[in-house]
Amino acid sequence: MIANVEVVRRHVERQAQFVSRLRTEIAHVIVGQQYMVDRLLVGILANGHVLVEGVPGLAKTTAVNTLARAMACSFKRVQFTPDLLPADLIGTQIYNPKTGDFTTKKGPIFGNIILADEINRAPAKVQSALLEAMQERQVTIGDETYLLDEPFMVLATQNPIEQEGTYPLPEAQVDRFMLKLRITYPSRAEEREIMDRVDLLHRTVVSAVVTKQEILEAREVVNQIYVDDKAKNYIVDIVHATRYPETFGLKISHLIEYGASPRATIYLQQASRALAFLQGEGNVFPNDVKQVAMDILRHRVKVTYEAEAENMTSEDIIRKILDAVPVP
Repeated sequence: MIANVEVVRRHVERQAQFVSRLRTEIAHVIVGQQYMVDRLLVGILANGHVLVEGVPGLAKTTAVNTLARAMACSFKRVQFTPDLLPADLIGTQIYNPKTGDFTTKKGPIFGNIILADEINRAPAKVQSALLEAMQERQVTIGDETYLLDEPFMVLATQNPIEQEGTYPLPEAQVDRFMLKLRITYPSRAEEREIMDRVDLLHRTVVSAVVTKQEILEAREVVNQIYVDDKAKNYIVDIVHATRYPETFGLKISHLIEYGASPRATIYLQQASRALAFLQGEGNVFPNDVKQVAMDILRHRVKVTYEAEAENMTSEDIIRKILDAVPVP
């Protein structure tokens, strides 16, 4: 097995050459925010969707837009608003009175990289229109079902739900996102550099430095990255602890309304593989699992009203779980 890991590692080194080009191109526009950029790359490599949350002005939309332009893939942006309709997103059938036929007009969901900007500003019926596309990679319009081109990825941004004029995402919708990122303010040095670099009169040109084929080939290599039994058991233990924390000596069951679904287990393994790929490794280490666990679980662990009364968030609970579950 060691020989196989070494073979995979050489494949990783060969296929990961585009990552440095992509990072460099993004750095022309985005100052700092290394965590956000890395996790967006994890989402792309792991074939998962990413939800980015933060207060306005933290370059969420700019980062997603820059990433999409740096890849030679079709890019569509949808600005979610309270009056947006499902047909505005997935498309609709238009009746031609002269011929008596219906023609299908495809919506912006038919692209490789979809930016759902401020997704929580649209009502639930519009948010739910994304469910089929995100899970089955297909869209149904009328009686016809259309497969979406690969790679297909939804990169959504949202402001925190306590901001005025927003709608909380339905639980089924949130669970479709592999990663949920929480973006914070830049450091003082980064903000000083932002002030020096930003030119409001001239837009920075971003070149496409990665092809669609490179992304698809890299995903195949990510799937080959070895995950041994110890790492797999560690992943299952973490997810299991969100449902039955007493198994690991944690007396926090009264703080958890429900834990993570089996989808979290699948996503945690795949995201760990993608992180190992970015680090040039041919196998997953427990630290890789621990690094991405918060992003996989923070939107899948629902806290009780009692936890909210104690100012406990899902992140606080996940930290307790990660501290309690033995690392192999």
